[in-house]
Amino acid sequence: MTLQRRPKGYLGIDHETIGSDILSVLKILKLPEQILGVEDATRLAAIEPKGWYPIELLLDLMDKLDREVGQYGLLRMGRTLFNLSHEARVGKVANSARDIVYGIDDMYHHSNRGRMIGGWEVLKFEPGHALLEKTTPHHCVMEQGILSAALSSVGCPGIVSQTKCFREGADCCHYVVSSSFIDEHWNGTKT
Repeated sequence: MTLQRRPKGYLGIDHETIGSDILSVLKILKLPEQILGVEDATRLAAIEPKGWYPIELLLDLMDKLDREVGQYGLLRMGRTLFNLSHEARVGKVANSARDIVYGIDDMYHHSNRGRMIGGWEVLKFEPGHALLEKTTPHHCVMEQGILSAALSSVGCPGIVSQTKCFREGADCCHYVVSSSFIDEHWNGTKT
């Protein structure tokens, strides 16, 4: 797949993603051959978790999941991707929603490499509410799954929604993260 449109600032020069991100697709499907087809399922079986692969492979799989399984599958993929690629490392350094919100760009760049590959920017962070901008090529709903799983991993479940979507014509995506927690679970400091 070649991106017809790109999020603002994204050129994707030599953009590669780590194999564990790609394997999250395989982990959520009971019968991958039926959903993905034999060719893609066979290609996935050869992916090494710590290997690096062209981003187009992952983007194509996300588009196929979107068509065949829908948004629930993409949300589940995001949660699984967090568990496979980020949970152990993030668990050692993150203790609150603040750590997740301000660390999501580092998570992205930990499992994606290249030049001008987009990222995440925190636009607002206040008690129980954050606004983030995403300029990555990844499917929006999958990213919601990553954020949701990451927040749960620090004991601060929240609602992740979009107010601006690249897939609906915007130049990037905006995510709102909200939580009823406004104590140390949210901001990492004792109140």
